[in-house]
Amino acid sequence: MRDGGSKDDSESPLDDTAGDRGRPRRLRGFREHRLAVSAAAFLVLAAGVTIPLVLNGSDDSAEACHEVTALTRALLGKPEEATAALDPGDGLARIGSARKLLRHSSLCGDGAEVLGRVVDAATASPAPGRPHTEAQARAAYAVAAAVNDLELPKGLAPGLARMVAEYVVDAGEYRKWGGDRVPGPAVSWKEARPSNEGWSRYGGFLAPGEAHTAFGYTDNSPGPHPDIDSLVEELSKDPEAFAILYDAERAQFAHHLERFTDSGESPDYRPPARPDSLSKPTNGPDGDVQDAADHIGSLMKHRVRHVMDGTIPDLAAFDRSVRRHTRGTFRPAEKQLNSRPVMGDIADRPVSEPVEGDLTDGRHQLFNVLDGWAKDRDVPARRAAAMKQLVDDAYVRALWLRVA
Repeated sequence: MRDGGSKDDSESPLDDTAGDRGRPRRLRGFREHRLAVSAAAFLVLAAGVTIPLVLNGSDDSAEACHEVTALTRALLGKPEEATAALDPGDGLARIGSARKLLRHSSLCGDGAEVLGRVVDAATASPAPGRPHTEAQARAAYAVAAAVNDLELPKGLAPGLARMVAEYVVDAGEYRKWGGDRVPGPAVSWKEARPSNEGWSRYGGFLAPGEAHTAFGYTDNSPGPHPDIDSLVEELSKDPEAFAILYDAERAQFAHHLERFTDSGESPDYRPPARPDSLSKPTNGPDGDVQDAADHIGSLMKHRVRHVMDGTIPDLAAFDRSVRRHTRGTFRPAEKQLNSRPVMGDIADRPVSEPVEGDLTDGRHQLFNVLDGWAKDRDVPARRAAAMKQLVDDAYVRALWLRVA
């Protein structure tokens, strides 16, 4: 059976390599609640024999309630098999597996939570400090494509938000490059590494050895393809998912600031071989702080829109729930750091202190962190003011000029 006339909908094979990665962090904490699975539900065959992923229902069938199978639940304790099940391959031949798993309007019982945990098992890095593999990065692409334009069933949003947070760098780069042609659904570290001038289209301060999801990749098929902006808008309806995304963006903002020089410049900047008036050591940092403000402003824009269309019926209750799920404030280190952590560690960085002030005033939260960084690092006042203005402009543009 073909999906869109070009994709192979055959189900991905599973090998029987057990082992729980059990990442002791917030994005991974919910994995500790393991579900007992009957031995009869998961038949372990001899080495080298594959086991198919069994799913009830079809891609878009009108179903009153989709039941998650015991075999699918078993993937919670087998992350490598979960990755194999959702990995669409370099040519996306198996992308139908993610669609069959996730594209349901209603899920029975705790099915939505279980599927969110399966997504996390398939796409998350194995442990703190461990980079994503290409298979995991491709699986993240397949998941984002599978849920494109889907009104998510209740309970699935937090799991998908954790995946977006886990790939916070890649999701952000997608928003800048959109559908630009890239080599495939994921790229290796070698393909993503910076140029001689210290620049990479896949982001700044990239961890060595880590694969990256190219969410903007499109082949010649009619789809489905990921749309991170639309996914974030859908996830923003759920207060827990909103908090997860907001935490990840603020964590990445602090991550960038603590890697800039004391002059607010990029330590990786290399002058081009030929003099270029447009090439400056402040270009990268300027883009980084603008991106953070744009992403956070967009979150607040989605919040406003969901209130306006009645999706969020009680804004005060929504905001209280967001605050309960928010981990805290993320402040950059007082001295410049040279480390290059993996994406999962960026999103899971420890909090510095509880949130102060109005959490949903994203501009205030950004200013508070930026001002503290400039003071700790003795950043020249002119440079600090310029960066603050960039944050202000980007936030206001994202929040207000796009609410229509």
